[in-house]
Amino acid sequence: MKRKVVLTCAVTGDGPIHPRYPNYPVTPQQIADSCLEAAKAGASVVHIHGRNPETGIGDRSPEVFREIVRMVRKANPNILVNLTTGMGATFVPEPTNEALAHGSTDIGTAEERVAHVVELRPQICTLDTTTMNLEGGIAGAPDCIFMNTPGKLRDMAELIRSAGVKPEIEAFNPGDILLARRLIELGHIDQPPLFQLCLGVKWSAPADAKTLIYMKELLPQDAIWSAFGISRWQMEIVALSTILGGHCRVGLEDNIYLERGVFATNGQLVERAGRIIRELGCEVATPDEAREILGVN
Repeated sequence: MKRKVVLTCAVTGDGPIHPRYPNYPVTPQQIADSCLEAAKAGASVVHIHGRNPETGIGDRSPEVFREIVRMVRKANPNILVNLTTGMGATFVPEPTNEALAHGSTDIGTAEERVAHVVELRPQICTLDTTTMNLEGGIAGAPDCIFMNTPGKLRDMAELIRSAGVKPEIEAFNPGDILLARRLIELGHIDQPPLFQLCLGVKWSAPADAKTLIYMKELLPQDAIWSAFGISRWQMEIVALSTILGGHCRVGLEDNIYLERGVFATNGQLVERAGRIIRELGCEVATPDEAREILGVN
């Protein structure tokens, strides 16, 4: 019997949009349509960020998530929904005095960052156990820090568990896994834990076989895990994760190209990942099979 691989599609992030990409998903309708496109192409799970429909800038308000999830569930009640909680964790130092917060800083409370999860009760939501540097320069943005302190993560984990949602622990560096293991040991995250190994982000863990194997070996023995690589490493990590017994993620949040100079759609990325998984002797999990694998309803 072929192993089933859970394939997640991250349909849109909350970062700057490539100015030449046509029709990047921004409005709730466009994001919902992208989720449905990914599901039709064979995705097991859709991972969702919100954006302001007028400006395209990342928007973590429950109203935006509510509209997206409503449309997805109405059109396809079977697809698994994974909502981000990473928004509201950006500390931007004032360039001339880094002891002060720049006006673009967005730091939310634990309650604010998971309000949409508590309300909408998706099957899965992310929990980023990382604090890392993010370089500025895009659209004039200053350098910033993606900041998730242990206490904030503990509080978010408890709220997520109270909502009956499974956290997907996003780890960008080896130490992130150690912090997550501590949260698990203290009882803030239920077992078996679900990890997403995030590779290739600038100044974080590189997207290569050596790093993936090392981070995999740091995981708890009973962990369910997935991995993704950004940009040109996306499909390489699909193959490596599948070979190593993990699950996979693709999508426009992480990579907008099919090949150099050729823009992709979410559906095309899911289809290509599915072909890789099948060529390696596995099958893409259906949403129902993904529920069983991940232990969610």
